[in-house]
Amino acid sequence: MANTVQTEIEGNIAHVRINRPHARNALSQELITELSAEFKSIDANDDIYVVVLSGVGDHFGAGYDLNVDWRNLYGKRNPVGTRRMLSECVEFEMNPWRCSKPVIAMVRGYCLAGSCELSMMCCVTYASDTARFGEPEIKFSAVPPALVMPWVVGLRHARELLYSGDIIDAQEALRIGLVNKVFPDDELEAETMKYARRIAAMDPVVVQMMKTCINQTAEITGFSQSLQYAIENGAIAEATETDNYVQFMEVAQREGLTAAIRWREAKFG
Repeated sequence: MANTVQTEIEGNIAHVRINRPHARNALSQELITELSAEFKSIDANDDIYVVVLSGVGDHFGAGYDLNVDWRNLYGKRNPVGTRRMLSECVEFEMNPWRCSKPVIAMVRGYCLAGSCELSMMCCVTYASDTARFGEPEIKFSAVPPALVMPWVVGLRHARELLYSGDIIDAQEALRIGLVNKVFPDDELEAETMKYARRIAAMDPVVVQMMKTCINQTAEITGFSQSLQYAIENGAIAEATETDNYVQFMEVAQREGLTAAIRWREAKFG
């Protein structure tokens, strides 16, 4: 095991921490496997009523690890391969959504791209004033695997962020409804655990039924179907070698990934 996940049990609360601080908790293949297995284990444990999901160190997560060639991992760079990639990313990101217990995201530092989507799949998000949120995939000529943002913040705010790839601070995230509450960094864990204990004190059966009802409301109005539609369109977009993508990869191969990211940031201001 790569030990990319740490879990601490306090009473009826499971605190699950993403443990890749050296990589700003970026999502790796090992992490995806271990975190998915941990959610399944927690779901099967009747003594756990509430889950808190956070990251070890200063960041919740910087998205999928850019040192992994995700596009070619599932075969050739074509709509079939990219569709499989996006489908498996969405399957992973929906772990908090499908977990029968309430899941609270506790976010500090970067919460970007796939990590941002993971947090949006949680029931509630409490954030530190250090938190930064965004979906910068479009700058890489890519798409979010799970197009969940419109369901969380509404169409206009989602368009503004997804079209630009902009990163916003915690107060702006609070204003548009991306997070529930913002706290000073040194108070975040205490406030998050306080809320988790309140929920854990409720009848767990009733709380789980409440989560099921709320999720089903989204399902009735097309939640899963919209995610699937985004996968189908995203597969075509991801498989298209646009000019921006080709230039980015040329810089990355010639000068390295860090230089390519700097080139991209300069290009988009």
